[in-house]
Amino acid sequence: MQSSWQKTGVGDFKYYVGISSLTQVASREDRVCVLNILGGESSEVTPVSHAYSGGNVVFGTAPGKGGAVLETPAGNIPVFNNVRDGLAAGHRFNCGVVYLPPSAARDGVAELIRVNPELRKIFIITEKIAVHDAREIRAMGQQNGIDIFGANGLGVADSWNQVRIGGALGGDKPGDSLRPGSIAIFSNSGGFSTTIAQYLRMAGWGTTTVISSGKDVYIHYAAPEFAFALANDARSKAAVLYCEPGGYYELDAKFTKPVVACVVGRWKSKLTRAVGHAGAMAGGSDDALAKERWFMEKFGVDGIFTPDNPEFSAKGALVTNIAHIPAALTAVMRANATLPDFAPEGTLALKPWFGSDESLELPAELRPPVVPALAPYGDQVALLNTQIGGVVPRQTMKDASGASQMDAKTQVSSLHGTSMLDAATLSFESNVALALLHDAGGENDRKLIAPAIAAYVNLHGRPELAAAQASREAGNAPNAVLAAAAAIVGPKRQQAAREALVFMLERFHAAGLGTEFGASLSNSFDIAQIDTAAAPALTTGSPDARAQALMAAVQARGGRSVFLRWLQSLPGHPTEAAVLAAISATLAWGPLSRKRISLLTAQNFPWWLQLFGTLIGASADAARHEADRFCGIAQPQMLDNASLGEIAFAALLGRTPTENDLFAFQTLVGLLLTNGPGAISAQGAKGAVSADGPEQPERVQLNKALVGFLTHTGYAHGGNGYEGIAYLIEQFKDSGLDDPGAPNHGLDLKALAAKAVDQYSQYKIKKKSAGSLDIAKLPGVNHPVFKDKPVNLDPREVFIAKLREARGDHNVFHDFYRALVQQLFDAGVSRNVYCVNVDAVIAALLLKMLWQPLQSGDIGERDLETAAFTIFLYPRMLGCAAEIDDHLNRGRNMDTRTAATLCKFVA
Repeated sequence: MQSSWQKTGVGDFKYYVGISSLTQVASREDRVCVLNILGGESSEVTPVSHAYSGGNVVFGTAPGKGGAVLETPAGNIPVFNNVRDGLAAGHRFNCGVVYLPPSAARDGVAELIRVNPELRKIFIITEKIAVHDAREIRAMGQQNGIDIFGANGLGVADSWNQVRIGGALGGDKPGDSLRPGSIAIFSNSGGFSTTIAQYLRMAGWGTTTVISSGKDVYIHYAAPEFAFALANDARSKAAVLYCEPGGYYELDAKFTKPVVACVVGRWKSKLTRAVGHAGAMAGGSDDALAKERWFMEKFGVDGIFTPDNPEFSAKGALVTNIAHIPAALTAVMRANATLPDFAPEGTLALKPWFGSDESLELPAELRPPVVPALAPYGDQVALLNTQIGGVVPRQTMKDASGASQMDAKTQVSSLHGTSMLDAATLSFESNVALALLHDAGGENDRKLIAPAIAAYVNLHGRPELAAAQASREAGNAPNAVLAAAAAIVGPKRQQAAREALVFMLERFHAAGLGTEFGASLSNSFDIAQIDTAAAPALTTGSPDARAQALMAAVQARGGRSVFLRWLQSLPGHPTEAAVLAAISATLAWGPLSRKRISLLTAQNFPWWLQLFGTLIGASADAARHEADRFCGIAQPQMLDNASLGEIAFAALLGRTPTENDLFAFQTLVGLLLTNGPGAISAQGAKGAVSADGPEQPERVQLNKALVGFLTHTGYAHGGNGYEGIAYLIEQFKDSGLDDPGAPNHGLDLKALAAKAVDQYSQYKIKKKSAGSLDIAKLPGVNHPVFKDKPVNLDPREVFIAKLREARGDHNVFHDFYRALVQQLFDAGVSRNVYCVNVDAVIAALLLKMLWQPLQSGDIGERDLETAAFTIFLYPRMLGCAAEIDDHLNRGRNMDTRTAATLCKFVA
């Protein structure tokens, strides 16, 4: 038996459909009531819809807020506690819009239907409605002859009638996207409904009715209903459908007009459960591939339309990329002898106002040309292009970093995108560049960095050395010794260099120095065009010995600098500060021009270079600093030839390193460069910056920030490797080992490992027998992340082992550790083969360098511990410099104090 609504419904449907044409979906005669009108989304969207539609919202509801109004450009909308109160006040409506939370949506629909017999359409914006509630909503709509749109949709819009009901179709300015034309849109995605309309407009196609159907399990007004209404709409010549996996609505739709269908979501078929709007179960017959087949059969085509393979018929085309919709529609309509609605309004091609390829060698198709910006943006862009360096927004940086991060899976940290494993293959100079320039730099950078830092290593006769030596003789640890020296290298030490640097950068930028200035430009750039007016004191009347030595060192190394060439062309003799500024400007120019670093970062280069040199120098006893040499290296040789690795090694051990020593040393520098913003040392550095206030960077003292890093580093700090060194010394003390780098060392490492395992096994038995659970772990063995496999590997240790193997380098201590973990398993002490972790590698590399001085008596165990500690400080000062600079540029003032309620007293 049919009820009355079935007799008055339209179309050949087995269920109620009241809309016979798309013209009836949204008209100027419709009057709207909005439930939860003062909610967050509605209060933003409804005023725009009301104004665009000429004032079609008669009232809204918000329980407990009756008497309020929602202000709109077209007048205030009254608010009532419920729908009945609004009707009692004389307001009439035929459309309801539901913005209620999921749990309240069903009751809201019931209220609309129960109290308003004039209701004909409901638009549900709410998403994540329970399936049970959706079924009841469906039943209520069918029983009362009401068309329901949604849920989880953005409502509907009609470009011809200039009406929008429900959500935010067309955005804040619907008229910009919804230009009247001949194409209807039906989309599972609300956002893409607007995007498709805009794409069509660019290609010359306007729209009639746009329906955001939503993509819940129940799509109340679905593709079959749309196809029926499309057929009866004289305005609509064709349609675009955007479809996602899930449901069989499109299969049942009978289209009598051309259609372009965009089917997306192939990737969802690889998942094991529903995703997105409603999604499709893996392997379901309603997934993306199934829907593609449905449309290909409907259109009589064999494939997907792409610009390179335009598959289409007069019935339609299938695309899987929304960017292809305009071309597909134009082709289909041309087959129907139909031209676009109006002239195309533009193209979808990328039209960037800014461009930076970071000097990468890109193919032409990946290098879109920069186009002039529209007014008034063109003038703003031109102004921005005069800016030197990048600028980043300030934010809370506690336990955060824009410089370093750690991969939780591999435990490999990185600095400015370069992993510490890659950093382990770089020279000391390249790691300085990585910290300051944000990449490892090039050969010329290294030729400038080495002498600039080396110039400040020999501290003979300087107060920095006196402070460091006094701290050393007082029995302080290496970090306190270096902190004493760093405290003296304050702002005034580099003020002249900083002023000179700022002047150079500004004047060369004004003169048009290019982004890149290699060998040719460095020699060919016309330095005569540099305006020297109001220049700071860059030269003196008499030669400056330190300045001359530094310039000679750059020349001896083959370094190039247009800034130095210009400086030397000035009358008089360049000052030391000016030379340091010129070197700093050369290092900074490329990264500044590419917006890789900020102007603030560049301005601090002279200070950093002085500090790095001072800390390396201060780590050596005062007796090793002489007027003309440092640790046995003549001053000219140190400036003109020695690498930073050789200089730092000499400071550490008082001798020039061998090739293998240098490899081990530089590998350690890279491995220890950083371990992320959560490290104790990094927190100390960032805390010192925050104490001065990074939002006033001119007040932040870099030397004090380095002192913050140094004071937060100690013997117990992870990474210095001394615990592993002590363990290795114990195992090898009576072995007769002479050279740990010799391939034929003559030791039976398996036997040594067996002895060590037996000792450890007996130790564990005794501890357990005594009832103690405090059992010490073997240093360098096992790792909380790399475990629970039959054979466990630390990828960092594997990387270093392969690196050693590739260059034919041998390390008996590293080999012993590999034998040790295997023996632990073979002897039944471990249930699987533990990994050799990176701390063992650090210990092995360190001890290899220190073994022979230790055996010869040149250093004692106390000296060994000091050396192990100090070598950790060298790379970490670079990593913490990067953290300091990052915090200076992007950090806000932080209050790191703990709330009093969280503090406790321990008696």
